[in-house]
Amino acid sequence: MKSKWKISFFFIIIIVVALSFWNYKNRVYDWDMPGYIGCLYTLKFPDSPDKVRTLTYTEIKKKAPEYEFRDILGILKPADKARQAFANNTQAFTEQLPYFQIKIGYNLAILLLYEVGFSSPDSVTLLSIFSYFISGIMIFFILKIIFPENYILAVILTVGLLLLPPMTYMSRVATPDMFIVQILLLFIIGLLKKWNSWVMFLVLFAITFTRPDYIPFTLTYLAAAGIYKYSQSKKTDFILLLQGILLLVLYFTIIKICHYPGWKHLFYDTFIHRRSFISAPPPNFGLNEYLHIIYIKIIYFKRITVVSVGLLCLTFYCSKDLWTRICSIMIFANIYIKFFFFPHSSGLRFFFPYILMLLFIALYALSKKYNGFKLRKIA
Repeated sequence: MKSKWKISFFFIIIIVVALSFWNYKNRVYDWDMPGYIGCLYTLKFPDSPDKVRTLTYTEIKKKAPEYEFRDILGILKPADKARQAFANNTQAFTEQLPYFQIKIGYNLAILLLYEVGFSSPDSVTLLSIFSYFISGIMIFFILKIIFPENYILAVILTVGLLLLPPMTYMSRVATPDMFIVQILLLFIIGLLKKWNSWVMFLVLFAITFTRPDYIPFTLTYLAAAGIYKYSQSKKTDFILLLQGILLLVLYFTIIKICHYPGWKHLFYDTFIHRRSFISAPPPNFGLNEYLHIIYIKIIYFKRITVVSVGLLCLTFYCSKDLWTRICSIMIFANIYIKFFFFPHSSGLRFFFPYILMLLFIALYALSKKYNGFKLRKIA
């Protein structure tokens, strides 16, 4: 069996390399790219905002196809005045950067690739590709844990997950979505292998450091772990409380250092009107406007709702284990916490990492119920 797992792993390596290369050839230069490249050059030239803006768009122009570059500039029809302002006005561009700078771990990884010798656009796109490759290997190992005696199923599921449109799309665009997936997969491995609380805390720290908007996820996990431990021992685990405080301190430190405008600004710029200058006009909207947007967006949230509810029900059907059920509820709840903070119903990539984690919990429950779907020898 061990030799077959080795052969399977070698096969997965070949497949993941081929898919990574294909995704790199089909990479997309989208309008998020100037933000992250701007963060990179701000780290290099903190006192030269004009140079940062000029270098950002000059370097993208060297690499991007003409159509995609024109889209980044906002000059395709219909024209995007905000993008035009970012490309031509240093103040407008600089004011947008805090939206991107708070993803500190991601930006430091881009800086590392840049220092190695890659161009700034390649540093951003290659980071997504490298993350896709690492995620593919990690998915295989997770499935090996879940189905320890069924290498065929592990290979089929790994390839199937890597070919899903959200996975291939995230690997092609200049966003931290693919980068965070590999850390969340590490979290799932820790969950399945039952790592101790401080090792898990380091994973939670990495998640928050990379994507501070995942703070609800990290805190709800600690809350779930605390509830479970209390149900078992009737004692409060103050270590988990301390870890939650440390994550909150990290979150607010990042927000302060990066001069993050705040949730209200982000919501206004994303769902109401993308402003050329964050400093003006103010992001004024009320509860009625917020609820109206939520109502419209949740109508188009059907696919995610059906899939997530189905996976939750499958977990509860297959497992009576309290911790397994708590974990599935925690992940399920975070899908909707994310939605109510950022209801981008058409952007599956924003919710796919949660669905992927929920899938692994469901598969774990399914494997336990049916004894890992063991392969039987043919007589």
